Amino acid sequence: MRHRHLNHQRLSLAAIDDVIRRGRWQDWVGLRHAVLEDQSVLEQVEQICRPQLADPYAQRHHFWMHYVQAHRSKP
Repeated sequence: MRHRHLNHQRLSLAAIDDVIRRGRWQDWVGLRHAVLEDQSVLEQVEQICRPQLADPYAQRHHFWMHYVQAHRSKP
C-alpha cells in the first residue's frame, strides 16, 4: 500500500500514523523493521499512540503502544 507522507527516507510522524491507521500486514512489517533499526522511531510510535489510548476503538494504536512497551523493557 502506498502511504501519504512517505516521500522521503526518514519516517515522519504523519507517515508513521498513516501506516498505523491504514497499513496492512506488510506495511506493519516495514514499520517494525524501522523500529528495530532506530530507537527514535520507537519514540515516535509512542508519541503517536499515547493520545489515542483513551479511545477503546483505536485498537491499532493500542497494539503498537503494547509493542513499544514490550520493546522498551528489553535491554
